[in-house]
Amino acid sequence: MARTSNKPEILSAGLEVVRRRGFTAAGVREITAAAGVPQGSFTNHFASKEAFGLEILDRYFGDVREVMEGTLRGGLPPLERLRSYFELISGRLESRGWHHGCLVGNMSLDSTEHSEAIRARIAEIFAAWRVPFAECLTEAAAAGLITLTVPALDLADFLLAAWQGAMLRMKVERTPEPLERFTAVVFTTVLA
Repeated sequence: MARTSNKPEILSAGLEVVRRRGFTAAGVREITAAAGVPQGSFTNHFASKEAFGLEILDRYFGDVREVMEGTLRGGLPPLERLRSYFELISGRLESRGWHHGCLVGNMSLDSTEHSEAIRARIAEIFAAWRVPFAECLTEAAAAGLITLTVPALDLADFLLAAWQGAMLRMKVERTPEPLERFTAVVFTTVLA
């Protein structure tokens, strides 16, 4: 008789542990305890903690892709879609008490010096993440709403980097003010 897989529980609980503690500080024992599974279950499903980290990045970015599909590729005008994305993410951050920020950004700081595989995956994620932003910016320029003075992909990279920085400040200050400053500057200056 086949055993039930504990992998979904480990990924779900482990992602939350990594959100709270950081990838480097999160231990396998803590992850399996949070999942309510024996410690040996971890090695049954993941060749290493690094392999686990790659999977939680993919799981997290899958959720981000759903948010992008629902906001950046929706039916609103392009600048409203961009604003909608930032507002939706801000709402999620608020529900976490302005504590955890973005898992991709957090792991960028915490893990890329120690794992080439994680660094490479995060680079792939950022490359994919900018595309729907660039599409919105290109549409906004085509509609005469903004003037692109740099390529849309470069501006998309800038927006994502600035947003990541605002989330880092939010974690430090434990308030929405850095996110509010970001959106105020972006929509009154950068995309005015």
